[in-house]
Amino acid sequence: MNLVIVESPTKARTIGKFLGPDYIIRASMGHVMDLPKSKIGIDFEHDFAPLYETVADKKQIIADLKSQAKNASQIILATDPDREGEAIASSVAKILGDKKDEFKRIVFHEITKEAIDEALKSPRKIDRNLVDAQTARRVLDRLVGYKLSPLLWKKVRRGLSAGRVQSVALRLIVEREREIEKFGKEKYYTITAVMVNSKLKTQNSKLDETTFELIEIDNQKIEVPKTFDLYDGQYKITKTNIDGLEKAQKIAQDLKTKTFKVLDVLQKQAKRSPWAPYTTSTLQQDASRRLGINGKRTMSLAQKLYEEGYITYHRTDSVTISASAVLSIINFVKKEYGEKYVPATPRFYSVKQKLAQEAHEAIRPTKASVLVPQVTRDLGGAYGKLYDLIWKRAVASQMSDAIVESTVVLVDANPYKLKANGSVLVFDGFLKVNPLGMTDSRLPGFVKDEKLDLVSALEKEHETLPPPRYNDASIIKTLEEKGIGRPSTYATIISTIEYRSYIERQEGRFVPTAVGIAVNDFLVTNFSDIDDIPFTALMEDEFDQIADGQIKWAPMIKDFYTPFEKKLKEVEGAERIKIPTEETNEKCPTCGSPLLVRSGKFGKFLACSAFPKCKFTKAYTEETDQICPKDGGKIIIKKTRKGRKFYGCSNYPKCTFAAWKLEDIKNANPQSVRNEKQSK
Repeated sequence: MNLVIVESPTKARTIGKFLGPDYIIRASMGHVMDLPKSKIGIDFEHDFAPLYETVADKKQIIADLKSQAKNASQIILATDPDREGEAIASSVAKILGDKKDEFKRIVFHEITKEAIDEALKSPRKIDRNLVDAQTARRVLDRLVGYKLSPLLWKKVRRGLSAGRVQSVALRLIVEREREIEKFGKEKYYTITAVMVNSKLKTQNSKLDETTFELIEIDNQKIEVPKTFDLYDGQYKITKTNIDGLEKAQKIAQDLKTKTFKVLDVLQKQAKRSPWAPYTTSTLQQDASRRLGINGKRTMSLAQKLYEEGYITYHRTDSVTISASAVLSIINFVKKEYGEKYVPATPRFYSVKQKLAQEAHEAIRPTKASVLVPQVTRDLGGAYGKLYDLIWKRAVASQMSDAIVESTVVLVDANPYKLKANGSVLVFDGFLKVNPLGMTDSRLPGFVKDEKLDLVSALEKEHETLPPPRYNDASIIKTLEEKGIGRPSTYATIISTIEYRSYIERQEGRFVPTAVGIAVNDFLVTNFSDIDDIPFTALMEDEFDQIADGQIKWAPMIKDFYTPFEKKLKEVEGAERIKIPTEETNEKCPTCGSPLLVRSGKFGKFLACSAFPKCKFTKAYTEETDQICPKDGGKIIIKKTRKGRKFYGCSNYPKCTFAAWKLEDIKNANPQSVRNEKQSK
């Protein structure tokens, strides 16, 4: 009898479908050994060795594993194909003791019969380098967390905690908030002119009108002032030619006196290629943007899809697809959409940043022929929506280019030059399955040197925008670009600092709380070497070197801890940081002193400013300017048990109206709500 050990019951059940009666599959339910919660669990006298203990609630599971192992002819460790999976396999082997000769480690990146059979043909031993890399990360994070957190209790507030990677993510969010606060808004103006070719005018003249934008005055290009570039995350500082309303109005009036002639009509066809299949990072970013779900939820859904055998392993920074999978997708495309949608040669993708420890394939469906309705029927709508993203991205990656014809029309009205842009989709290619909302913007048939009639010329006022606050997609993108964390950690990083109330969500974007700002400022001031982006990225590089067998993990930890320990002692004498309080117009009912908004372990609350003489406190209610569409009460901001904010009526429980977004309140129909109430 062969014993196969995996992490979860779902994975065990799926694998069980492909193995015969000679195999028994058991789930370890994650780690069977871990560092203790009550103490640091590091042996400083013996090269920082982790003092792992058996997980308390796993005794029954371990007993079952040992019982099954006694009669097993061989023990197959089939945990996930990453460092954590390798560490789980190692701890299971340690728990089972003297059966070392029978341990066989297999890895696979999809749970299909073909993948399982192939893995069983080529078992290997546990990779100690991968285990050491995971050990190094675990030990380093434990040292930082258990040594810094007590210091935060003394210098900021009791109950706080610090994490190595989470602190850097918090720093990014705090620094972005400060960029926004110091951003100086500037007004600027643009000029547009609506024109038409009178010779080609039809009865519905509106269809023939084209809007042109003023781009030059006296051969001087019109620039936009200081603004934030969403693509490269940098400020672009330029000066505007039209910096006042009077000047803008004068130009618009002057345009009405000009003669307009088409200077040139530029047309060209451009190919648009499909994106690479998803990695963990890009999947989380797209799920946030297109489905409105956070990284933690995305990874939970993907975990189930993987364990049920619908997608390949979902913790990966690779964009490659196996040759057999490429051929399968191409055959599917050819059958479903025709030969013209198949590229001349298969597509292969690569990424600029180096690939690290994770799986060796991108996230893709295990079978292109399995469509969304089947997944939705088997697992539910949420899983179907995420599978839809993964399926479209992977299938589109092996399809033909889309062909877009772009048109630029330049118009001369000396000393002004104007421009209009248009584009038409000539061939949809990969957009057939992954359209992404692309629409045509067709221009009328302009001819060089023809004259145009002016319909209107208008000035429009704009205001430069500060950099946007981070959301799930943008913070994950930034963490990946800066080398902070790895695919399996992005969701945990965000959820951890959100759970600690260091940040909160406002309309889907992250805002640091007073506590978060205080913690960040303390760490940046006193531990700039640790709470530093390049340093944190360097640590990730060293983890990779350990995984590759280039360096040993204990000396790496020692190089970190020696100066860190010295710094801890120095900071003992640092000044305590005060968490800012927010004044209110309310008076304390006990002593009459003003009430202040303070931040605690469970969020904001109201407290008397005369503390500690007066210890009055009460719950903090954050009001909005919205009115409940159900009974006319005030809409206030509330939190779920898991800390997610939502909008609810202040008259709860008499009124149970609730909404996740402000738009949902504004779009609610009061009359239909009243009618529904009356009918009941």
